[in-house]
Amino acid sequence: MGSHERHGTGDGGVPVTTAGAAAAAVEAALAGLGLDAERPQPGSYLVRLEGERKLATMTWLIVGTHSLHVEAFFCRQPDEDRARFYRFLLERNGRMYGVHFAVDRQGDVYLVGRLPLASVTADEIDRLLGCVLTYSDENFNAALAIGFASSIRREWAWRVKRGESLANLRAFARFADPASGGTGPE
Repeated sequence: MGSHERHGTGDGGVPVTTAGAAAAAVEAALAGLGLDAERPQPGSYLVRLEGERKLATMTWLIVGTHSLHVEAFFCRQPDEDRARFYRFLLERNGRMYGVHFAVDRQGDVYLVGRLPLASVTADEIDRLLGCVLTYSDENFNAALAIGFASSIRREWAWRVKRGESLANLRAFARFADPASGGTGPE
């Protein structure tokens, strides 16, 4: 058997896959999806996922001895309304596939997941990356509106005063623009 093939069985007859096979599946998936990845070391891939609300989600795929680790930065710790911010994200965790929201010691938020090597296929990598992008993109504006409302209002006012573009703040107009009559983030 080559290094990219399955070999042996684990407890209960579950197939065990080598790290080399998992890395090959990740590379095949990325190539098939037309995604470039930085490869700082063998088995580690940093992929840029382009979104609509969150313009880019940088995602790590790291092949370990027994599992594939998936990690993507979502946003820094909130400035305000922390309990509501974290609750908003935690309420989503139960409905998510493959990854979930997690925080580090500073309170910064990530999407993280772990997949056994035996489950690493090009299709599963495609599914996981799709989930990371979807969860990041769909929840980004709502999370920012909760945890960074004051900062967004200040940024809006500063840009209006200087005649700067408001294009990337339009999603927050309902509470950031005094002319909109909005009362606050949803």
